[in-house]
Amino acid sequence: MYVCLCKGITDKDIQDVVNQHGVGNLRELKQHLPVGSECGNCTKVAQMVVDKMIMDESLFKEVS
Repeated sequence: MYVCLCKGITDKDIQDVVNQHGVGNLRELKQHLPVGSECGNCTKVAQMVVDKMIMDESLFKEVS
């Protein structure tokens, strides 16, 4: 789905950046994608995508 209509950024684009660069928050995401650089309406959804990716990954890590 499109997260940022202004720049054409999808949730898949955000997921790829999280996987490739270990992005954990919106500030880090903005270093790789121009999320929120136009109208800013996408920032909450973009952060939700990042948070979901982090939560999903943490559920599969072994607890020592």
